[in-house]
Amino acid sequence: MVPFKLIYFKEYTINMEHKLKQLKNILAEVADIQGAANLLEWDQQTNMPPKGAEARGHQLGALSRLAHIKFVAPEVGKLIEDLLPYAEGLDPDSDDARLLEVTNRKYKKSVKVPSDFVAEFARVTTMAHGAWEEAREENDFSKFQPHLEKIVDLDRQYAEFFAPYDHVYDPLLDTFEPGMSTTAVKKIFEELRPQQVKLIQAIGEQEQVADDFLYQEFEHQAQLDFGNEVITKYGFEWDRGRQDEAAHPFTTSFGIDDVRLTTRVQLNHLNSAIFGTFHEGGHAIYEQGIAHSLARTPLADGASLAVHESQSRMYENLVGRSYDFWVYFYPRLQEFFPNQFAKVNLETFYKGINKVEPSLIRVEADEATYNLHIMLRLELEIELMEGKLEVSDLPFAWNARMEEYLGITPTTDTEGVLQDVHWSSGLLGYFSTYALGNLISAQLWEKINEDIPDLSGQIQSGEFAGLLGWLRKNIHCHGAKFKPQELVKRATGSEIDSAPYMRYLTKKYGEIYTL
Repeated sequence: MVPFKLIYFKEYTINMEHKLKQLKNILAEVADIQGAANLLEWDQQTNMPPKGAEARGHQLGALSRLAHIKFVAPEVGKLIEDLLPYAEGLDPDSDDARLLEVTNRKYKKSVKVPSDFVAEFARVTTMAHGAWEEAREENDFSKFQPHLEKIVDLDRQYAEFFAPYDHVYDPLLDTFEPGMSTTAVKKIFEELRPQQVKLIQAIGEQEQVADDFLYQEFEHQAQLDFGNEVITKYGFEWDRGRQDEAAHPFTTSFGIDDVRLTTRVQLNHLNSAIFGTFHEGGHAIYEQGIAHSLARTPLADGASLAVHESQSRMYENLVGRSYDFWVYFYPRLQEFFPNQFAKVNLETFYKGINKVEPSLIRVEADEATYNLHIMLRLELEIELMEGKLEVSDLPFAWNARMEEYLGITPTTDTEGVLQDVHWSSGLLGYFSTYALGNLISAQLWEKINEDIPDLSGQIQSGEFAGLLGWLRKNIHCHGAKFKPQELVKRATGSEIDSAPYMRYLTKKYGEIYTL
């Protein structure tokens, strides 16, 4: 006779597996709707005619509302409630256990936000993007101002859904960096700022390196072709993605096997297209590396935006701006642009692409000054959310902060307050993840070099399989299974630490500028 407990256990397991399947089916449908919305957003920034914004706003609003309603349905809450005790008996690192943990966390947040608000936010930001493009083109902040005022107001409303909070900015930050607080981010930046300022000052006392050769005329398609050749070597799979051009480079995904990246070409400055392509290629390679077993679930995403940025900043800077990289690729670049680089040797080129000099544009900033651009934006966002800064005063505040931090002042809003796409997309809370990503990238880099002693030689030979394999195993395949601090600790042995980043900057620029 079969023991009653065994019969009960089998029936319980079968019942729970059935409920888990039900939940996964709903999550898959939500992911499909979100994927369709992502496709419309990608089209908006690459192909959509300007007057299509209003209709696109309604379409994105409808899809966002539909996905939200489906996800926060009581049925989903009941399934999660029933399955959480079952998850306690699973391997805590298994896909199913992590799926239930992450879904529960997202559900508890999402259920606090009305579906009508989600739809309105999607509509407003869609209209704002078109206004930002026009304002940026015409150097006229006033055309974007009313849209940004609506977005800031909506973000304040969003924060109130999560009251009480320690700081009004916390709910926005948590969207992109789960578990990170405003206080914690400000503390990291307060520790970093004096160290980076000291390094920049030391560099400023040395003889400046030349980079005039980067400001010539470079054929449009050749820039794209070179960048594509590089990210192909990195490991980007073209049968699972594509590249287009946009006003501001970005990467998006409609699924693990359909990842889109964009870049921006400037005919008289090489850095924008090639390093932009390297950067977005890092994002795209991360998305393509997520395990297929996680597809169409909340786990089919990066662990956080900081972890995502660690991958893009790594491929852009720690690889793409390294001497080792150009040992292999500089001869190829000279073949693409023989007239521009025939008389420029490798050493001069390497120093030129790593020139440290305060600059106006964040995406083109050198590694030593880059984080100051991020700190500026973080502080302005916090002040906007606190109500200490009005949107109408933003251009003046931006310019004043640029003068204070970098000693330069934009002469136009296009090269100042209008340069980034993020605010038009409603992404307040995002910017700090770039700086956090810098820290994580250097921390991972130290561990990768420890595990792959010949990494330098491999890169000099144009071999990136070892690097990609390490990242696939330790970062990419896990998707969003682990919180960022946990993932970094699993990969490196410690949580996010700024020391490796400062060691990296000090060594690199100490050699370039003979400090």
